[in-house]
Amino acid sequence: MTARAIPQDPQHDTNSERGVWERLVAALPDDAVVLSGLRLTDETKDHEADLVLLLPGEGIVVVEVKGGGCSRDAQGQWWTTSGHGRRRIDPVRQARQTRYAIRDYVERDPRWRDSSRTRIRWSHAVVMPYTAIDDDFDTPDCPRWMIQGRGDQGDLADRLRAIPARASDKRAPTDDDVRLIVEILRGRRLPVEDVTAEADERASRADRLTVEQATLLGVTRLLNRVEVRGGAGSGKTVLALAQAKDLTRGRDDRAPQRVALLCYSIGLAEYFRRELKGLSRKRTPAFVGTFEELGRSWGAEGGTRQDGDFWERRLPDRMADLAAALPDGERFDAVIVDEAQDFADGWWRPLMNALRDEETGGLYVYTDENQRVFARFGRPPVPLVPLVLDHNLRNTRQIADVFAPLTPMRMRPMGGEGPAVRLVACAADEAVERADDVVEELLDRGWRQRDVALITTGARHPVQVERFDEHDPQAYWRLFWEDDDVFYGHVLGCKGLERRVVVLCVNEHEPRDRAKEKLYVGLSRATDELVVVGDPEVIRRTAGDAVIDRLGSL
Repeated sequence: MTARAIPQDPQHDTNSERGVWERLVAALPDDAVVLSGLRLTDETKDHEADLVLLLPGEGIVVVEVKGGGCSRDAQGQWWTTSGHGRRRIDPVRQARQTRYAIRDYVERDPRWRDSSRTRIRWSHAVVMPYTAIDDDFDTPDCPRWMIQGRGDQGDLADRLRAIPARASDKRAPTDDDVRLIVEILRGRRLPVEDVTAEADERASRADRLTVEQATLLGVTRLLNRVEVRGGAGSGKTVLALAQAKDLTRGRDDRAPQRVALLCYSIGLAEYFRRELKGLSRKRTPAFVGTFEELGRSWGAEGGTRQDGDFWERRLPDRMADLAAALPDGERFDAVIVDEAQDFADGWWRPLMNALRDEETGGLYVYTDENQRVFARFGRPPVPLVPLVLDHNLRNTRQIADVFAPLTPMRMRPMGGEGPAVRLVACAADEAVERADDVVEELLDRGWRQRDVALITTGARHPVQVERFDEHDPQAYWRLFWEDDDVFYGHVLGCKGLERRVVVLCVNEHEPRDRAKEKLYVGLSRATDELVVVGDPEVIRRTAGDAVIDRLGSL
């Protein structure tokens, strides 16, 4: 026979309270409930009940426990003596006031009123486990049956259970009454667990850290050729955007400049445009977009990314000629390239030709060599001053620790704590189906659809195939922000982008070209929660023991 304790392992203020609680929980029947340390505030004062006994078929007893040696003088004043000295107490009044405060709180609750329940038996009692109470003790406000002393501890539970029956004009509470009282005392309309709340706090902190890191741009004030190197989560993309704004509007002793902000990824270009939307023309870079879009703005013929000869040779050659013929008013004072490791050797010549002054014009590139997921190994044709970012600001520590072995440098995680990274082990053929199941589980836990992305490393997810329009890829990437839905993408297109929750679907049977770099990109796209789905052996062969061991230990 053991009563239900709420909470199960309470923190008691004194050993006397702990001892009384243990005796009552052990001796009361299974359907009884023992509440500990219940605090309640009403219009008059703050109340705290040491114990509240909810006894189906009997009644409610609010118990005040007083340890140490207690005494009562001829004037009716109670005293307690302990190692802290002698002080006045009023345990009977305290128990009585707390009883009525709890009763009134319960009966005011709409759930109690709507059920048309009549008043049940409410009682109070005082327990002094270390004080001897004579059998013939009696005071007007505390008859002997209401106070339990040192000699009453052996049958304490039975003595307290007998108290409510004295209120025979009230009904005994039922099991349903007890369940409702427990529910009422927990409060109503409480905020439910919101997995996005901590994510919001982490995002706010990461934004603040990134703004602070933007002060590093002051280092480049007197430099016009800079390479900013940093691993995933270091804030390179935000810095590239901030620099484009600063140079465009002018800063310090520099006049406003005509700036081009470039990248390879269509999705990243869409992000830049969204972030700059609404700014005045004086604060908006002259060009924002992909390398291919820059060529089209000059009049270069279009092509497809699947046509390697067009992409690697014909397009950059044509752009180089067009750039050389640009009038001065259409040239740039500075070119900023994010994810510059994606640019081939031939792509840099058109950019240099497009500068007003090829010798002194600004060239600022942001790189992470370990995100080189395409077989291009170009470098700018001019010397650059390196600036290294060694702090991870965007990912939780748990996520950053998993991909740390793949980063180009040792980085200090500053993104805060988050859920453990999970590995869902399965064969490559089952990875997409299992990943879909994980997405459903994440949504059931409270993540919003717009928080979640499912990213594949092999074949594209069927939903991505359905949504992607070869003739209007920008429309697909607008879904990343505008559609309140789970985003389905591929690692090759997600560099520079992030979502709070990522399900990384490793749906390859064996490591293929640039598999390690693609896995690095995929592991680092989540800011708050990451679930990896796939064959552990394929992941091991792709990234090595360090990564799979970290996945397996989390």
